[in-house]
Amino acid sequence: MSAANTTTPAKVPPPRQAPPPPPDTPGRPPRRRRSAAGGAVPWGLLAPCLLVLVVVLGYPLVRLVTLSFQKFGQSQLWGFQPAENVGFDNFATVLGDSEFWVVVVRTIVFAGGSVLFTMVIGMLIALLLQRVSGWVKTLVNIALVASWGMPVIVATTVFKWLFDSDYGVFNALLSKLPGVDVVGHNWFASGPQGLAVIMLLVVWGAVPFVVITLGAGLTQVPKEMEEAARLDGAGAWGVLRYVTLPILKPIIVMLTTLSVIWDMGVFPQVFVMRNGHPEAEFQVLTTYSYDKAFVVNDYGQGSAIALVTVLLLLGVVAVYMRQMLKIGEVE
Repeated sequence: MSAANTTTPAKVPPPRQAPPPPPDTPGRPPRRRRSAAGGAVPWGLLAPCLLVLVVVLGYPLVRLVTLSFQKFGQSQLWGFQPAENVGFDNFATVLGDSEFWVVVVRTIVFAGGSVLFTMVIGMLIALLLQRVSGWVKTLVNIALVASWGMPVIVATTVFKWLFDSDYGVFNALLSKLPGVDVVGHNWFASGPQGLAVIMLLVVWGAVPFVVITLGAGLTQVPKEMEEAARLDGAGAWGVLRYVTLPILKPIIVMLTTLSVIWDMGVFPQVFVMRNGHPEAEFQVLTTYSYDKAFVVNDYGQGSAIALVTVLLLLGVVAVYMRQMLKIGEVE
């Protein structure tokens, strides 16, 4: 008999079974109910904030929609006559006005140019800040925060002085260039030049937020991926295109959407720059709605223009949500 036959086989312990779940004790809610109650806790914490948003934003929006379907002027404002429901007459009048469509195109061009320059300049500054020393980056960030925190009225007043036709610093500095003489030039004599100055003001105020946000995003780009791209022969543009920009895409989409919404709603820059009376060549949707409501005293048409503006912005938000969902599916 061999040793293999005489060896006693080792006993294998039986597999350990998981203990059965404890039965629900009387007076204790089942597990499913407890998870549902736990899911209601975030909504309970958000309830005060949601209530404030409904009160602060909900009522004005409902009132705006109501006024857009009414004939509401000075007589209705002071209570001499009741408001008259006119259906879609205000929208028909607004959409049938050629001046309205000129204002819409001007607003889109103005907002598009502002967003383009804001994103390009902000990206360039954010990339440059990654290549400077720490104290230089700190000084630049302090300057950016200071300019970003400056009130819009103050910034607009400063730009009015910079581009003044008689005492403007910009004309004086530009005239020192060889062959350039713009002393006494009025930048607001024509709509395109004046809107270009206002666009510069909007970009100046929006760039700091873009730079700070993109700078924070650039810190999350893995250095190993950039180094691997360089080893594979990619240059600076290749690393930016195939490594940096794809990682920053969610931030870029968010910043672009917010910039479009903000620049489509520009009001104080145009209103203050034109001393409270924007000419026809300077009208954008916000100032055009204001003039219809508070200058012409046709609050119904002013509300209709504002509601159309809100619908346009909702279209931008819809595009933003679609892009974010695509990014989520890819990830």
